[in-house]
Amino acid sequence: MAKSPTRTGWSLSTFDDSILIGMRRARSGLQAAANSPHLVRWAVAGAVLGGVYAFIAYAPAAWLADSVASATNGRLLLAEAEGSIWQGSALPVLTGGTGSKDAAVLPSRLDWSVSPFFGGLRLKLSQGCCIEPGLVLEWRPGWNKMSVAVKPGANGVGHWPAAWLEGLGAPWNTLRPGGQLRLATQGLTLESNGGVWQVRGQADLDWMQASSRLSTLDALGSYRIGLSGGGEGAAAARPAITLRTLEGALQLNGSGQFGERGLKFNGDARAAPGFEPALNNLLNIIGRRNGASSVISIG
Repeated sequence: MAKSPTRTGWSLSTFDDSILIGMRRARSGLQAAANSPHLVRWAVAGAVLGGVYAFIAYAPAAWLADSVASATNGRLLLAEAEGSIWQGSALPVLTGGTGSKDAAVLPSRLDWSVSPFFGGLRLKLSQGCCIEPGLVLEWRPGWNKMSVAVKPGANGVGHWPAAWLEGLGAPWNTLRPGGQLRLATQGLTLESNGGVWQVRGQADLDWMQASSRLSTLDALGSYRIGLSGGGEGAAAARPAITLRTLEGALQLNGSGQFGERGLKFNGDARAAPGFEPALNNLLNIIGRRNGASSVISIG
């Protein structure tokens, strides 16, 4: 009599039994967790931490754009923001503030990436038209204080068309500035201690081949605004600012200081010999006329 073939593997009955056993074990595990407050607390804590991580890791770039607009009273906007707060891009726009019809946008997108490092966050910025390669900002928080250190690229921080300033509204939309702005820094660090800002290091903003529609001259000249800080305590909280002419028909010079009430600056503007007729109208607008010069006073 022939033997029936031997079956190998699980039968349907065995498979059903394994499912039932698994369900019983899972039910037992859930009951054990429910009966153990420690396990419940760990589960809740894990869910909360996971939610916080996802909230931070995937925070949209639009949130950063909103923060920048709020911090600048709507004068600097990050339009068409894409990506996240950690890595994204946007179009920088200068405006006259909330409700203003003045606006000027740069021709290329600003890209950023944020990464943690020991003691704070590192922000890397790049922009084809305007920012020098290698620019990094380092933010270090502290107890009731923080600092921002500027690490420029090999050729400085960046350069921008002076016409971009027209977006800020008056008086720039009347002056219609031309030329190029260049920013360079040396060991520049901005520190806030108890709400009081201090400056260490130096920054130079050059306005090269400056021009204005208020003058018939193609170029007024080239100028440098210097910001320098240093010292300790009150001295560091009063950085000095200087204005001088590098070359040109319009001679600008002055100095001042930032204090608790803002900027206090005194300077003068005058025409180089032979350029008085071409610059007379502009000198009347820049400041208070005092003979051949125009007195500039702020604060």
